[in-house]
Amino acid sequence: MKKPIFTGAGVAIITPFTSTGEVNYEEFKKIIDHQIAHGTDAIIIVGTTGESSTMTLKEHAEVVDFGCSYINGRVPVIAGAGSNDTVAAVELTREAAKSGASGVLSVTPYYNKTTQRGLIAHFNAIADASDCPVILYNVPSRTGLCITAQTYHELSKHPNINGAKEASGNFSLLTEAMHLCGDELNFWSGNDDQIVPLMAMGGKGVISVLSNVAPTETHRMTQLCLEGKFQEARAIQLAYLPLINALFCEVNPIPVKKAMELLGWQVGGLRLPLVGVTAEHEALLRAELDKMGCKI
Repeated sequence: MKKPIFTGAGVAIITPFTSTGEVNYEEFKKIIDHQIAHGTDAIIIVGTTGESSTMTLKEHAEVVDFGCSYINGRVPVIAGAGSNDTVAAVELTREAAKSGASGVLSVTPYYNKTTQRGLIAHFNAIADASDCPVILYNVPSRTGLCITAQTYHELSKHPNINGAKEASGNFSLLTEAMHLCGDELNFWSGNDDQIVPLMAMGGKGVISVLSNVAPTETHRMTQLCLEGKFQEARAIQLAYLPLINALFCEVNPIPVKKAMELLGWQVGGLRLPLVGVTAEHEALLRAELDKMGCKI
């Protein structure tokens, strides 16, 4: 049986930038403190939502190192460390381990992709690289590649592969994977609109975009699930669905960074090729944030 790196709500935290496009570490501290103060159970740094794809390896490692040092054990830190280059993913994983990360999040290779046999070789190489536990990240809508239930089962045999962030949206795949893997692989929802159903099936929580703007409510939803209070959790899930949908009205993290800005955070701009939301979508985000009473 593998103990999960965390249970509950892990925030896929945004990375704030200065007006000149560098990481705004002072604002990052404030955002981290706000998340922890409002119940967030883990912080996932420089994942997709943190704009890892436009960071250099050096910058990526520096942001992870800063996050681990500043958080200083208050909650688990999971470092984004995925790549479509296994060597680069291994390097990021080793750097995260040196920084003291509680685990790494490793996405399936994108663009060049691979076969299922290639996925097994890729993730085993990463898991062999250090003692830092690995969370697999299955998000075929972005990568064009999906981990099968059989591949999950094979990867679950590695003692250093702790679990998976499941964002395929395919519950048939998920149930088969859970059946095959048993207690040897933990699952977290990678979709904010599927937190309760996934946890009802035994998932350990969520790696969440919603938590950037609604940390207390996201935490509460997951805690209710962990306590078996699914009716109460369901009410929160459904109430927040319009806001969740608004946060994905354009490619993540475009909307959530605008939402954070609307709440008063100094998040800075986006790095190209990402550009700001349309005026129509900004109005939608403002309306949904106001409706749910979101504030700093």
